[in-house]
Amino acid sequence: MSLELIVDARQEETRFALLREGKLIELHSEKSSGEFVVGDIYLGRVKKVAASLNASFIDVGYEKDGFLHYLDVGPQFNSLNKFLKDSLNKKQKVADLLYFQLEQDIPKEGKVGDILSHSQPILVQVAKEPISSKGPRLCSEITLAGRYIVLVPFSNKISVSQKIREASERDRLRDIMQSIKPKNFGVIIRTVAQNKKIEELDQDLKNLLAKWKRMYENVLTSKPPTRVLGEIDKASALLRDMLNEDFSKIHINDPEALESMKAFISEIAPGKEKIIKAYDGKVNIFEKFGINKQIKSCFGKKVPLPSGGYLIVEHTEAMHVIDVNSGNRKGADGQEDNALTTNVEAAHEIARILRLRDMGGIIAIDFIDMYDKENNRMLYDTLKEAMKADRAKHNILPPSKFGVVEITRQRVRPETDIKTNESCPTCKGTGEVQASILLVEEIEGDLRSHLADSAQPKFALWVHPYIEAYLKKGFISKQMRWFLETKKWVPVRGVSDMPLLSYKFVDKELNELVNGSIS
Repeated sequence: MSLELIVDARQEETRFALLREGKLIELHSEKSSGEFVVGDIYLGRVKKVAASLNASFIDVGYEKDGFLHYLDVGPQFNSLNKFLKDSLNKKQKVADLLYFQLEQDIPKEGKVGDILSHSQPILVQVAKEPISSKGPRLCSEITLAGRYIVLVPFSNKISVSQKIREASERDRLRDIMQSIKPKNFGVIIRTVAQNKKIEELDQDLKNLLAKWKRMYENVLTSKPPTRVLGEIDKASALLRDMLNEDFSKIHINDPEALESMKAFISEIAPGKEKIIKAYDGKVNIFEKFGINKQIKSCFGKKVPLPSGGYLIVEHTEAMHVIDVNSGNRKGADGQEDNALTTNVEAAHEIARILRLRDMGGIIAIDFIDMYDKENNRMLYDTLKEAMKADRAKHNILPPSKFGVVEITRQRVRPETDIKTNESCPTCKGTGEVQASILLVEEIEGDLRSHLADSAQPKFALWVHPYIEAYLKKGFISKQMRWFLETKKWVPVRGVSDMPLLSYKFVDKELNELVNGSIS
């Protein structure tokens, strides 16, 4: 199966779209600030100890204090706390832990007040990004994720992914890591490490130890609250976790980001740099690869299925609810078989939607009723298989006697919410319009104004595809009439994410022209 990554780098944010066989399966965005991302490590300060919650609130520089529960502190907290104190007091001279004396683990049933106090400096890692009115969820069990392994400071344990089932391979990987890992650093061996050579594992380990050293050096010169180690950007994180032989191409529209990504791939998979392609087309990169159209079909309340059925996706305060409907689908095999076919199709689409929208918490799915127990078992197995590719932790319960399937899915960042409903640009949703809504006349007025300015660079007109069709209709079309009148050709491009009654003029650098000047 071919995988493609499309990167749309903009000034305010960067968007990433992951396609499988041309079908959108993941969509991410990253603000330019890039703060409070899962995996970031902060030197914070204890703001409040809440004994009733057995938790504390940590100032990490966000508008809302981060939340740290006792269960997220980690058993090795005493060692981490000692390391931090000694580093801040200049007693810990090196990042290496070879001669560091580990402290006793904290008790599992302990109290947060026994280990934390007001204004105490503390090292924490973002476990969940800020969601809604909540601050980030934090943990103090610091881990550094690499391509093949996860480094766990202040531990000597070696764990192997449960997905590596072959006993001999598990023993081989464990023996390799035992021979190369430094003292007082534990390791979690990831699934992608299977059958990898010792040189590749050793290089990954060295990269993670270098990150740990960089974090230590930042701690020495920082005062809380400060970020002391940032997670890699989302595009690199996707490649780190997913890059394999199925990845065929990466398209990116920013030269600087392209070079950065090439350097990252050359580290984790030398020789794969050739799959990165620079995009310099005049059409927006998401429009070129049909992503905008797929977004509009997948992020609305009603999500169509290929056979004619559809899903209704509702978000309540407590959970997400998905209803499966057969719509205008017709089959000749009877109601039970039609229900099974629609439900199986919906199961694959729901697995894609959950991953694409990054929906978390409780999800209740009302499939079409089926009376054959074997069909219900088949549906359950299909949904489990479709969800295997989802990297978020999840749990699926079998269909209840009412035909409802319940899923819990890990939420670590805000749900991707894209509004697909368009407000009328004329009435702004009020239902009242101005005396004139003659869009084409407005376009022509602005067009003449731009063309009259001799200093104006060449530009194109971007409109909704329906308006594009109208402007290009006929042999002597509106577009042709403009050319005959002004002796200047103005390209007209239909852009699917443009509202129906909106338009804009864009120069060759994709800058929008406003009032005769580049904005």
